Amino acid sequence: MDAGGYRWEGADLILHTRIQPRASRDQWAESLEGRFRIRITAPPVDGQANAHLREFLAGLFGVAKSQVALLAGETGRDKRLRIAAPKRLPPGIEPPPHPDPRPAGLEAADSRTAFKHQKYSNPK
Repeated sequence: MDAGGYRWEGADLILHTRIQPRASRDQWAESLEGRFRIRITAPPVDGQANAHLREFLAGLFGVAKSQVALLAGETGRDKRLRIAAPKRLPPGIEPPPHPDPRPAGLEAADSRTAFKHQKYSNPK
């Protein structure tokens, strides 16, 4: 698990959370011990807390509820969730690193081209 409570898998965000059901209000809290603390008002009865958590996270990240998937922890307080291509990021989460925009092998082609030009540009 990432020490910050999340990791990126491509455009998807994997969250490690600790849920506090029956809270006085819904709230995103700081990362503590490698998990983001989330308070939700729903009780942990008949999946109500999980449904409410998905709805809360969908609004927080600017995605549809169908883009929030519970990967692990259906009956526990510690949960792992996938947010598919989040549109917004709450405090404590950095955007994913951007890959190098150059196509693979471009540097090698450039160095070969530079070598050719260097070889033929020096008259004897």
